[in-house]
Amino acid sequence: MPGPTMEAELPVEPQSLKKLSFKTLKRALDLFSPLHNQFPPPDPESKKIRMSHKLHVEYGGIKSVPNQPIKSSSQNQATPSNSNALVLPGTESSKKSGAQSDLAITPVQSKNPGDGNMSGRSTSIIPAHGTSERNLSTAALMERIPSRWPRPVWHAPWKNYRVISGHLGWVRSIAFDPSNQWFCTGSADRTIKIWDVGSGRLRLTLTGHIEQVRGLAVSSRHTYMFSAGDDKQVKCWDLEQNKVIRSYHGHLSGVYCLALHPTIDVLLTGGRDSVCRVWDIRSKMQIHALSGHDNTVCSVFTRPTDPQVVTGSHDSTIKFWDLRYGKTMATLTHHKKSVRALAQHPIEDSFASASADNIKKFSLPRGEFLHNMLSQQKTIINAMTVNEEGVLATGGDNGSLWFWDWKSGHSFQQSQTIVQPGSLDSEAGIYALSYDMTGSRLVTCEADKTIKMWKEDENATPETHPVNFKPPKDIRRF
Repeated sequence: MPGPTMEAELPVEPQSLKKLSFKTLKRALDLFSPLHNQFPPPDPESKKIRMSHKLHVEYGGIKSVPNQPIKSSSQNQATPSNSNALVLPGTESSKKSGAQSDLAITPVQSKNPGDGNMSGRSTSIIPAHGTSERNLSTAALMERIPSRWPRPVWHAPWKNYRVISGHLGWVRSIAFDPSNQWFCTGSADRTIKIWDVGSGRLRLTLTGHIEQVRGLAVSSRHTYMFSAGDDKQVKCWDLEQNKVIRSYHGHLSGVYCLALHPTIDVLLTGGRDSVCRVWDIRSKMQIHALSGHDNTVCSVFTRPTDPQVVTGSHDSTIKFWDLRYGKTMATLTHHKKSVRALAQHPIEDSFASASADNIKKFSLPRGEFLHNMLSQQKTIINAMTVNEEGVLATGGDNGSLWFWDWKSGHSFQQSQTIVQPGSLDSEAGIYALSYDMTGSRLVTCEADKTIKMWKEDENATPETHPVNFKPPKDIRRF
């Protein structure tokens, strides 16, 4: 005889999350609304309110009536017998005066003294089954509140003043020297070139990688430069000897991004193996493998306080990491596409993240979402950077270079890079960009093998280049 033990032995059918959620939804409907497949019974109260609203709209909301004395009942001595009294249906006085209407008449002060009502007072029709406060707070009668969105700060437009050629492949990465005398660029031609900031002349070419160089960083504490590339190698260059003195082995695939910790001798690299690795600079030892992303880690930045490491990935998430334990502190899932670029504000406790769907701003250290940028670049954004004046620059795959006001999220300049003569129009991508230490020069690394330098237009004024800003009507939270 089959008992409860036989039922327990039957295999449990695996159910998808979607099926379970539908079952839970049906159970909730059965519980709270047993007649959910039938229409609800008619409600006479709501019909009266709808009818009175229709009258309210038809007669323009305000209707002048002649002053007529209203007889007060002997039972209710509190009601004065003048035209300014409010008579609600259902009271004793209304029954005796024969007021069986569904509408009540209440006095309001007329805004225009010459309305034809010589007393300067008129009456308004309001529904009987609601207070005057409730009905006066409708959208049609509410006073329009001005937008509290911050107005953008005026910034001068940026212009291209120098084009540097010298690389034989796409220029993929850039880093500035802390003394602001030179900057280095890494390219798909497997070389790292060092350029003079003031003149733009080539100082040095370093060879050592066997694939394109995707990440560069210059230490402010040592005479070291760090590079990473698609050849799985992370190298430490001694700039006094101009040669590689250490290599950091551990990545299982190409290394896409690289960052130096500002206060301790720690290097962070993220790559196609979905792991951000933390290295001890001196001993070449791997301290942590920050694993948790489901796809390529393509952007990383560090800060001296928690969260000390922030990574963006192709799995469309941003993760905050606890450097002491090597574990995730928080995961931000606001983006729908790959987070290819992150930019930390040099002064404020906030950062921006760029994806093909939008550019979003978050606060630090907790990662609260602040707002989206007010327009979309509509391309894959490979790189972004922000200076102390609050000018955010973003470079896209189609060669678009947009400048944004950090505070308001308004794009005040949208420029298009011009490819080098002889290059294809499709080679207009911007792969990396960075401000110099002063924030007055911007350098972009591009797919037409050139490096372009930008600066603010000195002749521009708020009169010649006014801010064309409209505050957003509906603020999209996500």
